[in-house]
Amino acid sequence: MSSTDTLVSVGLPVYNGADRMEGVVRSILEQDHENLELVISDNASTDHTEELCRELARRDGRIVYHRQRENIGATNNFIYVGDVASGAFLRWAGDDDRLEPSCISRSLRPFAEDERLVLVTSQTAYTDAGGVTRTMPYTGTGLGSDDPVARMAEMMRLHTQTYLLLDPLYGVIRREVLARIPRRNMLREDEVLAIKLALAGPWSHVPEVLSHRNVHHRRLSALVPHLEVPRWTARFATTLQYREVLRWLPEAGLDPRDLRRARAVVLSMYVRRQRGVVARRGRKALRLAVGRR
Repeated sequence: MSSTDTLVSVGLPVYNGADRMEGVVRSILEQDHENLELVISDNASTDHTEELCRELARRDGRIVYHRQRENIGATNNFIYVGDVASGAFLRWAGDDDRLEPSCISRSLRPFAEDERLVLVTSQTAYTDAGGVTRTMPYTGTGLGSDDPVARMAEMMRLHTQTYLLLDPLYGVIRREVLARIPRRNMLREDEVLAIKLALAGPWSHVPEVLSHRNVHHRRLSALVPHLEVPRWTARFATTLQYREVLRWLPEAGLDPRDLRRARAVVLSMYVRRQRGVVARRGRKALRLAVGRR
């Protein structure tokens, strides 16, 4: 099957997005790759999202609309659209994103050229609350390596860098690979999934801006109600994240030598990130102490 024949699913999880989602829907339906479906999962919205989505689906048969009976949390809503999608490939989209018309077709080309690939990312332009738009080119090669530990190490390194470089969860993913990876509703689950996908196979990157996203920075504690996870997990998010990665490694198909290497990389990165957490808390405590004088 050629890349032009390939069905691609775009997953759009939404909650109370009626006032902002028409732009991203339009940009998805205007893709120059015609064989696509738009899967919308409405997370029990309380505004007029349902009415809007049903009208959009009535107008365009490529839209598949699902409404959750009750709010299942943000992560589970993302998982749901992937589970019910029909395409060979999946790309998630946020409800206030915008895709360039060639986003899907340009992302499919590397898959046609290299059947090993499990994911293709591209440059993203991010606009902050002040209206400033930025992007930063990713020039790394580690994620295309045949060595799964090298790919994992590169992804973990990127987690300590700026978000402007790479966002794998908004790339195009081979859905059969994604379906084999179990997911857990937790803080930083997006980082855990990215690490699991890096272990699953090589990636490619399109060095062009193919999507536009708005930046919504939130503290971990503020994400707790959206994900419906225990509040205490915000304090131990890094530990829980790396524990989940360590639990997955024996299931990742690594040989004994690579398994040892992978565990060493995870433990080394965990220590590095914990040192950073301790340093930040120390600086915060010092500022508070000085402020009380």
